[in-house]
Amino acid sequence: MLSQYRQLPPSTNGRFRHDPMLAMAQIAIKTMWGVTRHIRRPSPPPALDRTIGLRVVDRRVVAHDQDVIALTLAADDGGALPRWYPGAHIDLHLPSGRIRQYSLCGDPAAGTYRIAVRRIPEGGGGSVEIHDTVHIGSRLTTHGPRNAFPLTVPGYGSPTQRFRFIAGGIGITPILPMLDLAQRLGVDWSMIYAGRHPDSLPFLSELQRYGDRIGIRTDDRDGLPGASDLLGECPGGTTVYACGPAPMLTMLRTALVGRDDVELHFERFAAPPVVDGTEFSVRIASTGQTVPVAADETLLAALNRAGVSAPYSCQQGFCGTCRVRALPRDGDGAVQHRDTLLTEPERAAGYLLTCVSRAGNGQRLTIEL
Repeated sequence: MLSQYRQLPPSTNGRFRHDPMLAMAQIAIKTMWGVTRHIRRPSPPPALDRTIGLRVVDRRVVAHDQDVIALTLAADDGGALPRWYPGAHIDLHLPSGRIRQYSLCGDPAAGTYRIAVRRIPEGGGGSVEIHDTVHIGSRLTTHGPRNAFPLTVPGYGSPTQRFRFIAGGIGITPILPMLDLAQRLGVDWSMIYAGRHPDSLPFLSELQRYGDRIGIRTDDRDGLPGASDLLGECPGGTTVYACGPAPMLTMLRTALVGRDDVELHFERFAAPPVVDGTEFSVRIASTGQTVPVAADETLLAALNRAGVSAPYSCQQGFCGTCRVRALPRDGDGAVQHRDTLLTEPERAAGYLLTCVSRAGNGQRLTIEL
């Protein structure tokens, strides 16, 4: 009996009720639904191309002794470049495929990017390529500015009362725009600029407008500076921004141990020294070549020494250019991650940064290259 109530009641002629127009409408709807199914199927959005074309509009020598050139870069399409703030840098993509990082050292309001490049013949080839092949009119690319060395000013996120800027040689580049901002905001500041002799100091003429706020110290006249020479009086409430060679930065960090009333922010242009490292080896999966890595050597440096081509940029563990994957092999050790960039899923998948990651004493890693 129950099944009878689940059926449509019959018509007077004994047939089940049926509406021809309704049936046609249902067929039409089903047909349209099927035809539009592929249109309605969600698809992932296209990948955004964040590449920014750059064109060199000016090139000039800014330190003869250190062979430093300054390049001014404009948008290749004539449009506006992404805005940047003091302390920012760009990853510059060179024609060879190399990627190198350079601090922006011009005026953020100028609408252009300016970088300074010191020629390093014994380096990784990036600076030599720029000096020898990049001229006015040359085209390069970037993905825009990033800032790992921001200037935080009083009233805008920092309790500091005054700035002490310290630059060593080419380390002046991220400091230059900071000086202008501190000057415009009326913040109390001073600076020491150190180098071997005056001809080795880039942008020296640009700094003359600041007068005696800036002290110039050169080794040929004053001898090698100590921490007290660089820091000056450095009373409580001072924030120190320093950029230069690793020994200078290490000296400053040591001198300020226990000074809770002084903030220190620094940026280095070379790889940081390896601390508490132990020897290990790395095997290149594609060739089978095994490269030993010394206790005081980075994996990246060992690969370069052995003639193994490996990408890199910052050499400090924060840009990700040197990321490679370690392959699990019997007898291999665990990766010692010494970066703050990689996520836990990336580490679980075997990724590491050759500029800072290591393996334990006597252990081996196998990597894809």
